[in-house]
Amino acid sequence: MLGLRPTVSAGPAARAGSPATTLDATNAIRNVEALLEQVLDTRLCQAREVDPVFAAHVADRVAGLIRRGGKRLRTAFVWCGWRAAGGSGDTTALWQTGAALELLQACALIHDDVMDGAQLRRGGPAVHVELAGLLGTARTTGSSESFGACAAVLAGDLALTWADDLMTETALRSPHGSRLYDEWRAMRGEMVAGQYRDLYAQATGSSEVGEALTVATLKSARYTVERPLTLGASLAGADARVLDALRSAGRCAGLAFQLRDDLLGAFGDSSLTGKPVDDDLRSRKLTYLLAVAVELAEASGDDAAAEAFAPGAAQRSQLVVERMRAALERTGARAVTESKIAELAAMSLRHFERTGAEAAVLREFASLLERATGVALDRTGEHA
Repeated sequence: MLGLRPTVSAGPAARAGSPATTLDATNAIRNVEALLEQVLDTRLCQAREVDPVFAAHVADRVAGLIRRGGKRLRTAFVWCGWRAAGGSGDTTALWQTGAALELLQACALIHDDVMDGAQLRRGGPAVHVELAGLLGTARTTGSSESFGACAAVLAGDLALTWADDLMTETALRSPHGSRLYDEWRAMRGEMVAGQYRDLYAQATGSSEVGEALTVATLKSARYTVERPLTLGASLAGADARVLDALRSAGRCAGLAFQLRDDLLGAFGDSSLTGKPVDDDLRSRKLTYLLAVAVELAEASGDDAAAEAFAPGAAQRSQLVVERMRAALERTGARAVTESKIAELAAMSLRHFERTGAEAAVLREFASLLERATGVALDRTGEHA
C-alpha cells in the first residue's frame, strides 16, 4: 500500500483532518492535485524499477496527461457528496478517492481517443499520437499508427491499474470500504458498457434519441457526476435517502454536462476546449444533438438536413461538416439541446436540495453545475 497522505499547499484550513466547514471544492481540488503528485512520483519510480523503456515511453506519458490538468470536476463532486452526507473529520480517504477518479479518467480518455481516432487531448497530442511518434523514421515491421494505438491501450490499462490500486487501499482503510468499493465497481462496469454502446451506435449508424441518451447516461452522466457524488457520500456513511437524492441529482447533472460537451464538439473552439472540434460531426457520432436534429429534419421535411445527417462515409469532408453544423442551427436542434441542458441542470439542483445539505454546500454544488453545464442557477433550482 502507498500509505500516502496529501501534502497541503492551501493553508491550514485545507489540511486533512481539519473541520469540513473550512473546506470548499477549490481547496478539495488543490488537495487532490497535491496527492496526485505523490501518487504519480511513486508509480513512476516503481515503473522505472520494472523497466526503464516502459517507464519512459508509457508510464511517463500517462503521468504527463494527468499533469496537463483538466476540470477536476469529479474530484469536486466527490467533495460535494461527502459534505451533503454530513462528512467531517479526517479527509485523507476523500482526497484518495478524488485522486483515484482522476487516474481512472486518464484511462478513459486514452482509450476513448484511440477508438475515436482523436488527435488532441488537453491541449496536446493524444497519447496514441505521441506513442506513434516514438518510432520516427526507424525501421519497423508495421505502421507507426498501429503501434501507437496498441501501446496506448496498454497506457490506458496502466492508468486503470493505478486507479484500482489507490481505490483498493482507500477502501481497505475506510470503515465504509465495502460500500465505497461497490460504487467504484459499478462505475467501472457502466463506463465499459457506455463505451461499447457508443461504438455500437457508431457502427450501426443509429439516429435514435433514446439510444443517444442511453450512451450519454452510461458513458458520461453516471461516471462524471452521479458516482463521484455517491462515492463521496459513501465515505461519510450516507443513508438511503441522501444517496437517492444524490443519484438523481448526479444523473441529471451528468446528462447536462454531456449535452454541453456535445454542443462544444460541434460549435466550440479547440483552443479553449483543448480537444478537436468537428470530430463528432466528421465521424457522425451519435449524440443527443444529432439525434434531435435528425428527428426535427424528418418532421419538417428538411431533405437537405436529412441528407447531411444520413449515415454514410466513415469520414466526412469539411464541406459536409459545415452543412451539418448549419443544419443543427436551422432545424432548431441546437436550441432544443440548450433548453434540455437548462432543464436538467435545474432538476439536478432541486434533487440535491433534498439531501438537506447546508447552504454553503448547496452553493458549491450550484457553482459546479454552472461550470459543468454553462447554466447559471439560483438556489431554488430555477434557471437564472
